[in-house]
Amino acid sequence: MSMRAAVLYGKEDVRIERVPVPNVEPGGLLIRVHAALTCGTDVKVFRRGYHAKMIRPPAVFGHEFAGIVEVGNERFKKGQRVVAANSAPCGTCFFCAKNSPNLCSDLLFNNGAYAEFIHVPARIAAKNTYEIPEHASFNDAALIEPLACALKGVDDSGIRSGDSVAVIGLGPLGMFLVKAAKLSGARVIAVGRREEQVQRAIEMGADNGVFESPLENVRALTQSHGADAVIEAVGTPETWQLAVEMVRAGGTVNFFGGPPSGTRVELDTNRLHYSEITCKASFHHTPEHIRRALDLVGAGKVTAKEFVNRESPLESLPDILRELAAKNGHLKTAIIP
Repeated sequence: MSMRAAVLYGKEDVRIERVPVPNVEPGGLLIRVHAALTCGTDVKVFRRGYHAKMIRPPAVFGHEFAGIVEVGNERFKKGQRVVAANSAPCGTCFFCAKNSPNLCSDLLFNNGAYAEFIHVPARIAAKNTYEIPEHASFNDAALIEPLACALKGVDDSGIRSGDSVAVIGLGPLGMFLVKAAKLSGARVIAVGRREEQVQRAIEMGADNGVFESPLENVRALTQSHGADAVIEAVGTPETWQLAVEMVRAGGTVNFFGGPPSGTRVELDTNRLHYSEITCKASFHHTPEHIRRALDLVGAGKVTAKEFVNRESPLESLPDILRELAAKNGHLKTAIIP
């Protein structure tokens, strides 16, 4: 039996083809995809033609999805609405024992959401797959992976209720960080390049928005001290440096945005040392954060109406990826296979 799928062959080379429906391993699941969301990581993969940890072409790709069980296992039966994360840790390695499952030495990734069906390996089916709450849509449920990343970023930044938090970068994950920080009780300052980005962040819940003279304006909004925490969600040396200048003495900078491999950044060591600045970074998510994200979606606190701009058929995906690579302003598109 065959299915339609988006196959990545290399740099900016995605083709809609007929491929075999995946085989199901013991304990795994076969899911009929009802919604697969575009993602900034997928756009990077499209532009670069690969991802060192997650995907090597030729391969079906996409990883934010929700759907209906076609072939079940002991936990999930055919016909159930489910959402699966794109990874699962082993649970036994050094890093899992240190409560850092996102750094697992054998972190199992899964791709293939831009297709009519996706196979969920047994480990992910057992450790990081969940039934969708009754009133949540497939588009809502597919949000949990990026939301989980944002929740982890907020946790790693040590944000407490009442703190001022500047989020630099207002792409899709930047918007999730704005939402997650606001849900934590923080006062959020959204820092973007364009006025329309900032306005969207304010509609998402940000208390203030800055798109000109970011350092000066953030300081003006924080009694000249700087923000208690700054989360950088762009991934350039310039914005990493800006984040360090924007945080208050004793504050925390989270380098959430990952620059390309081989990038080097110069930071003011005098400021880091004498201002006691904590520098951290966040990578990926954990099963705990996936569960928390699903709880927020189930409670209606995060919905697709806020993040998904449009729906399109699978055949539109190559053009949509080109549009997103050109930074056309869309947050997420729901691909409906």
